Amino acid sequence: MRSEIPARKVYEDEHVFAFEDIHPQAPTHVLIVPKKHFAGLKEAQAEDAEVIGRCHLVAAQIARQREIEHGYRTLLNVGPGAGQSVFHLHVHLLGGRRLSWPPG
Repeated sequence: MRSEIPARKVYEDEHVFAFEDIHPQAPTHVLIVPKKHFAGLKEAQAEDAEVIGRCHLVAAQIARQREIEHGYRTLLNVGPGAGQSVFHLHVHLLGGRRLSWPPG
């Protein structure tokens, strides 16, 4: 990570970095980002499966720490049509309020 934008770090290990979203859409809105760069899910390769899975496991760990296990969402926006505006894959963790379905 190049740390170009100030971020409130939530978690970091050798594979991923997690930080608070600067425009939160829920009381908990954390972005979990692999340190390996690829633009999004459609650009990911088979060898990226482990780090993508790790992003979701880190999201579950953060949800436990924040005691929002009763209901949270992880999601990936893929492409501009889905709202992706940062082209480095990242998983959103949203929770701390009732989340409606369908989203969007």
